[in-house]
Amino acid sequence: MNFTAKDVAALREKTGCGMMDCKKALTEAEGDMEKAIDLLREKGLAASVKKAGRIAAEGVAYATVSECGKVAVVVEVNAETDFVAKNAEFQAFVKTCADTIIYENPADVDALLACKAHGSELTVDALLKEKILTIGENIKVRRFDRFEGVVTSYVHAGGRIGVIVKFDTTDEIAGNDAFKTCAHNVAMQIAALNPEYLDEASVPAERVEKEKEILTQQIVDEGKPANIAEKIVTGRLGKFFKEICLVDQAYVQDGSMSVKQYVDGVAKELGGEIKIAGFTRFEKGEGLEKREDNFAEEIASMVK
Repeated sequence: MNFTAKDVAALREKTGCGMMDCKKALTEAEGDMEKAIDLLREKGLAASVKKAGRIAAEGVAYATVSECGKVAVVVEVNAETDFVAKNAEFQAFVKTCADTIIYENPADVDALLACKAHGSELTVDALLKEKILTIGENIKVRRFDRFEGVVTSYVHAGGRIGVIVKFDTTDEIAGNDAFKTCAHNVAMQIAALNPEYLDEASVPAERVEKEKEILTQQIVDEGKPANIAEKIVTGRLGKFFKEICLVDQAYVQDGSMSVKQYVDGVAKELGGEIKIAGFTRFEKGEGLEKREDNFAEEIASMVK
């Protein structure tokens, strides 16, 4: 045997793998530590394939702004359990993904996985497979978005919701504390009320037409005269926009004004203009099938 118990312990420390797995890898590698690490990574590839079919709908939606303050990123990384989502190693991997998106600006998730991970010699994909091996759960980088310019970020409930917002304004206003407070409040509004669109112009025409059809049918069912139906539809459509469009929503901290009126008021105080240019809101596990644990069956299978 070309290695000692200390070597096994050292390999376990480096990889987080089990003692027996480390011993087998060192035996196969004839004591070569680097080769043993590579062998464990190769096994990690197999482990990731095996785990790929398992549901990963927990995890975090993480949002952050770069050190220079000019790039905002939101990324959702899923795991199988909420317990792992709170794991420091998992959270460090999520942060690495966000940093890589900031500095490499990949086009999509596949491009991100192919990038060299920020602060590492590995690609994001290799690092992901390593985490699957060491953490023992299926982990997936699901989606991300990235803005450049005057930006802010907000994370709600420890990663349940992540938000980034972009604004059109001057650098002078962007550096003002009153603007920063305004930007933070807008991000919290998005987290709380989940607007679908920025403004009326952003709503697809087919979505508006579908809503008109629904509203018209409601009015017919209510027995309202046809000659006033159009006016009623117009009124109700306005209410519809106030629910789904960020700038038209009632501002959560002061329902007497809309979000646009709130932002315009801050802009006036600062002697300039502020416009919300775009936003992205991710909620972890949104639209994903959730895992249902049956502890009785799990214990029974362990006994067998």
